[in-house]
Amino acid sequence: MNKRIGSYPRVRIEGGGRTVVSQAGGVLLVETVRKAGLDTAISAALTPWRKPRAVHDPGKVLLDVALAVALGGDCLADVAMLRAEPAVFGPVASDPTVSRLIATLATSGEKALTAIRSARSDVRQRVWSLAGENAPDADGQVTVDLDGVLVIAHSEKEDAAATWKKTYGHHPLTAFVDHGPGGTGEPVAALLRPGNAGSNTAADHITTARLALAQLPKTYRRGRQTLIRCDSVGGTHAFVSWLARRGRWLSYSVGMVITETIHSHVLKIPAPAWTPAIETGGEIRDGAWVAELAGDVLHGWPKGMRLIVRKERPHPGAQLRITDADGMRITCFATNTTDRPIAELELRHRLRARAEDRIRAARATGLRNLPLHATAQNKVWLEIVQLALDLLAWMPMLTLTGAARLWEPRRLRLHLFTAAGQLVTTGRRRILRLARHWPWTGHITAALDRLALLPNPG
Repeated sequence: MNKRIGSYPRVRIEGGGRTVVSQAGGVLLVETVRKAGLDTAISAALTPWRKPRAVHDPGKVLLDVALAVALGGDCLADVAMLRAEPAVFGPVASDPTVSRLIATLATSGEKALTAIRSARSDVRQRVWSLAGENAPDADGQVTVDLDGVLVIAHSEKEDAAATWKKTYGHHPLTAFVDHGPGGTGEPVAALLRPGNAGSNTAADHITTARLALAQLPKTYRRGRQTLIRCDSVGGTHAFVSWLARRGRWLSYSVGMVITETIHSHVLKIPAPAWTPAIETGGEIRDGAWVAELAGDVLHGWPKGMRLIVRKERPHPGAQLRITDADGMRITCFATNTTDRPIAELELRHRLRARAEDRIRAARATGLRNLPLHATAQNKVWLEIVQLALDLLAWMPMLTLTGAARLWEPRRLRLHLFTAAGQLVTTGRRRILRLARHWPWTGHITAALDRLALLPNPG
C-alpha cells in the first residue's frame, strides 16, 4: 500500500531570499507613469504642499499610494508593498508621512483637489495623443457615462448614511469615458455624496458633468464630439435643460422615467411606426422595436429634444411593471442627435450598460470601501482611486493588443502585475529578469518594448 503524500509537492521554506522582486510586473505601471509624464505633472501640481526641507515629494507620495491601489491595495498602509521593492518603485515614504500628506491635502479642500485634477487632465491629453488609433476619441467622438455607485461603510464615517438600498455608507456619482468595444474605460469625475443623496439630484449631475468635461482634452470640451450618457436618474428637467443649453457643444442621451403621459402616448403608436431594434453588428434584434414620440408629450422639455421609446418582449418568467404596455417591457430615453436613425440611437443608448463594467473595476480598485473617517480625506482618496484607474486604463491602451486590452483590473493583476522577477546587477546596470516560465511574460516584455518606443515627455 502506497503512502499518500498529498496532491502538491512539499518544499522547504526559508525567509532569506535575495534579489527576488515580487510584483515585478508592476514595472508596467511605473513605465506608464514615466512615459505619460504623470510623475512630473503631479509633482508640479502639489509643489505648494511641499515643505522646504521635506525628504519626500508630495507628488511621488500620492502616486505611490495610487500605484499600490492599482496593484490591489485598499488602504494607505498598503503602500508597504512598494516600500519593500525600492529597486522598482524607488524610495517610498513611511506610513506616518503618507497619512500626514493626505490630512494636509484634505485640509486644503478644493484647492488640492483642483490641482490634482488639473494635472490629470493635462496628462490625459498627452496619453490620448500617444495612443493614436487606440484613443477613445479615434472615431471623432468621446462618450462620457454618468452613474452612481453605493459604497458600503462598515464603521461610523463622516457623511455615511442609510442608502436607498437599505444599506449604510456613501453614494458617489461617477463619470467614465467609454473606450468602446475594443477597450475598457477611464474615470473623469467622482463626486462624493452622503449615502442618502438622491439618485436623480440634478445639481449633482451638473457638477459631475462639469468635472468630467474639464478632464477632457480642450477640443472635446465644446462641440458635438462629446456625448453625455446616463440612465433615467438623469432624466430631470433641470439636467436635460442644462445639457440642452450647451446643445452646440454637447450631445446627450439620457434615460427617462415612463410617466403616465409617456405611457398613454406609447399606447397610441400605430404598428407601422415601430422599427426593429438592432444589435452591435447591425443585425435585427428579435422581439424588440423602437419608435419616436412627438407632440404634446414634449411640452415643457427643451427645444430640439427627441423622445425615443423601446418595447421588448420580456424574458420568460419576468414580472411586468405597471409602466409596461400590451405585455411588452417599455423603456425610454431623450437625445438631441438628429442625423442618425432611431434604431442606431437606441443601440447607442443601450451601450450605456458598459458603465457597470467600469463601476465593477472601480470597486476592485479602492472603491469597495472608503478607508478614511473624514469626508475631506475620502475626497482625496477618490482622487487616488481615479489615478489608479487612469493607469489601469492607459497602460493597456498604450501597450496591450487584442483580448488583453479588455482585461479588467483583477485579471491584469493576476496575469501581469504578480509576475516575479530576479534583480541582477551587472557592471553599472540593473536588470530585472522576469520568470521565463510565467505564461504571460511575453505580454509584459512586449508591452515594455512598446512603451520604450514612445517619446519621452517634455
